[in-house]
Amino acid sequence: MANSPMDPQRKRRLDQPLERGRTRRPTYDPEFFGAMSERVARYIGSWAFIAWMTVVVVTWIGWNVLAPGNLKPDIYPFIFLTFLLSLQASYAAPLILLAQNRQTDRDRVQFQEDRSRNERILADSDYLAREIADVRDAMGELATRDYLRGELRDFLEEINARLDRIENSQAPEKSTDQTPPLPSEHGLQP
Repeated sequence: MANSPMDPQRKRRLDQPLERGRTRRPTYDPEFFGAMSERVARYIGSWAFIAWMTVVVVTWIGWNVLAPGNLKPDIYPFIFLTFLLSLQASYAAPLILLAQNRQTDRDRVQFQEDRSRNERILADSDYLAREIADVRDAMGELATRDYLRGELRDFLEEINARLDRIENSQAPEKSTDQTPPLPSEHGLQP
């Protein structure tokens, strides 16, 4: 009754419409019952439950076979045990289905999140591939270090060849007379 429109403790929200009409039906929190059904289904599917169920059934059968006649509540066909096991199964099946439905809903949400994440990753990888292709195109127009070294080496060889030609063209012709060089001021030979 916590969600009843007549409840004074209920907080009114402006982003949600008001409930119309009065209801006498009790309200419940589906999340609470869903979580409880998951806990029950998880326990029913465990080895602990199977072990306890086996202990109870073996004890029941043992008591009804070995106990004195006036203390046997359920004689040989064990009709009451069958009734109890059927009752347990009739409650367990819907709880397990509720838990499976909740898991299916969670899987659906997870699938949608994975799909959107994969789409973002694909878009990012496409963008990066285009950027890398643009960088490669731009790098094709740039000179590499080896290319520059080769060009500088060729240029240096060309300059050296020109300097050699200039030196050869400006070198005085060797005269036949051998005149000794003049001594310098310091007395050193040039």
